[in-house]
Amino acid sequence: MKRLAVVMLLAGGLAVSVASARAESYPADNSGKNVRDRKDAAVTSGDQSNSQSDLKITQAIRQAVVADKDLSTNAHNVKIITENGVVTLRGPVKNPAEKANIAAKAEHVAGVTRVDNQIEIASD
Repeated sequence: MKRLAVVMLLAGGLAVSVASARAESYPADNSGKNVRDRKDAAVTSGDQSNSQSDLKITQAIRQAVVADKDLSTNAHNVKIITENGVVTLRGPVKNPAEKANIAAKAEHVAGVTRVDNQIEIASD
């Protein structure tokens, strides 16, 4: 019984190491975007302001986006970052109509001074 357990442990460890080595040979699909996001000018979720007005803006936009059942899952998950009333939208959506729809929702929220629409159309 102990011998079987040892063999199972060794086989499991070997399988994990082979899968890990194979995964390392392929670049991540979004590695180019990761490089872009390292630039100082790139707005990321860490730039979200903690002021009550900015948090309310982000919350209102998120609620409007999630409530729209015509939007794709990707569209429901776009990043919404608000800093000093300026809203940055980022992430992939299915088509130009979704991109415009989300931007329009953001522009109609009270307190928004400007919308920086960086949403991308996903390629299939």
